Amino acid sequence: MLIDLKDISREYTVGGELVRALDGVSIGIDRGEWVAIIGQSGSGKSTLMNVIGCLDTPTRGSYHLNGKDVSHMGDDELAGIRNKEIGFIFQNFQLLPRETSLANVELPLVYRGVPAKERRERAIEALRKVKLEPRMHHKPTELSGGQRQRVAIARALAGSPSLLLADEPTGNLDSNTGEEIVRLFEELHDAGHTIVLVTHEPKLAARCPRAIRLSDGKVIGDGPGASIAFLDAPRAAPVPA
Repeated sequence: MLIDLKDISREYTVGGELVRALDGVSIGIDRGEWVAIIGQSGSGKSTLMNVIGCLDTPTRGSYHLNGKDVSHMGDDELAGIRNKEIGFIFQNFQLLPRETSLANVELPLVYRGVPAKERRERAIEALRKVKLEPRMHHKPTELSGGQRQRVAIARALAGSPSLLLADEPTGNLDSNTGEEIVRLFEELHDAGHTIVLVTHEPKLAARCPRAIRLSDGKVIGDGPGASIAFLDAPRAAPVPA
């Protein structure tokens, strides 16, 4: 199992009040799975993404990523795990505007200390995987939104991570371009990559083989994406007249 979350809770104090963003979440994700985490605003999906991505630590519970207990690691250890194990794909691409596609894809490898020749070869191969090799010397302002997202995906792939973690990856794209990106994820999944995709869009979650739906910090559904994506959150019982 690549991702093993057991009884995860994450609590914050806001304005003197306790907020339980995650409440006893237990999830297992195997290598090679493509899983959507779906929920409305305030459901806890962003907090769960931050925990899975080692950007935050749980208040309670245990989290093992690729066999390592990351639940109580310090900031430096977590940074190392993120660099080695996780490829992040963001809604707003987060590309350096003055750098070429190739330089943007190389960046994580620079932080790893990969020699220049090797990182150039790995970056070119990653761009080839997303069918953007012909645009490797173009800067983000010279690319379409879909091409920018392909660069971001290539950057995530370049480090050969255990996990691709995508946050609303089609949120800034029109429907046709978004469809292209979803098809690219399908290809990456078919190639054996593990993908966790965080979204509020049921149609996107339905394209994933598996979906996990959150509501009020709890898992309320876990199963085939086409079924779980359109599962309604539980409604409060009517107040007796």
